[in-house]
Amino acid sequence: TEIRIVAGSLRGRKVTCVVHPGLRPTPQMVREALFSILGNAVPGRPFYDVFAGTGVNGLEAVSRGASRAFLIE
Repeated sequence: TEIRIVAGSLRGRKVTCVVHPGLRPTPQMVREALFSILGNAVPGRPFYDVFAGTGVNGLEAVSRGASRAFLIE
């Protein structure tokens, strides 16, 4: 499965990942809404993605300026 980074410095890049049949990656619309709500709280701060799955939320945070991302599954 290919998942596209929505915004930030990595915008438009595609992440290829193997998705388990019981796993549903966070849809693009949901990621846009999440980071719209977080706004300027992300840049320069660490981002913790708990129950990371594909890790796309953490990668999205790094793309939007997070200092680092911790992906916990």
